[in-house]
Amino acid sequence: MMNRFNGRLSLALVALALVVVAAAGCKKKEGEAGKGTEGAASTAGKTLKVGAAVVPHADILKFVVPKLKEQGVNLEVVTFDDEVQLNPALAEKQIDANYFQHVPYLEAVVKEKNYQFQVAGSIHVEPMGLYSNKIKSVAELKTGAQIAVPNNPSNEYRALALLEKQGLIKLKPGISNFQATPKDIVENPKKIKFVEVEAAQLTRTLPDVDGAVINTNFILDAKIDPQSAIAREDAKSPYANIIVVRKGEETREDIKKLVAALQSPELKQFLKEKYGAAIIPAF
Repeated sequence: MMNRFNGRLSLALVALALVVVAAAGCKKKEGEAGKGTEGAASTAGKTLKVGAAVVPHADILKFVVPKLKEQGVNLEVVTFDDEVQLNPALAEKQIDANYFQHVPYLEAVVKEKNYQFQVAGSIHVEPMGLYSNKIKSVAELKTGAQIAVPNNPSNEYRALALLEKQGLIKLKPGISNFQATPKDIVENPKKIKFVEVEAAQLTRTLPDVDGAVINTNFILDAKIDPQSAIAREDAKSPYANIIVVRKGEETREDIKKLVAALQSPELKQFLKEKYGAAIIPAF
């Protein structure tokens, strides 16, 4: 009787064990399925934060938001009151990329701050121009005229190079690092007086000087017609505005999709229709 009972008990225990194992297997499969779904949802819902100058960079990024959405990338455009903070924000991982600067400016900042950054793609050129409320042509500049220029070395060189091309000054030969100040001028026949001003403040300075060399994004932001420039860089400018990321992240799938969207024929047409000659595609 005892042996028969023990046999029945053993069979019952085996059956119970099989049920427990089967249940555990089902739970594991459900967990794996849930994990896979969660991973897919996480990827599909991932937000790509890109810091940008307000004009035209933020507007350009907003144009590609729908296209990226279709590809599973939620693009969030983050603007800063002070563009100088966009590189620190990238270094501190507050954003995934930034879009506001050109290579010479980036190289100068990286040299100073030792940022570990990488260019992910070139998007557009904003031709820098000489603007004036007082004259209509370069020939009208009088001896001793005041011209305002950006006070950061890379953009200051860019401004001085534009004036050199107009025959107003001559820079010392051999400048190869895209950085210069008025101290690097070796010929100044009109004895032009240079006023060094923070780039973002140049449009406000314009009424007080005879001319100012200003980046197009600040011109657009101030609602000044870019076509009113009395001198302008051409399409061969080396100052293409770029997408910058932390080193090693340029191969991220969402970053590659961002660059592809910004280098598309649709974006090129958008730039042409919205900005005309003020913004030139760099791809």
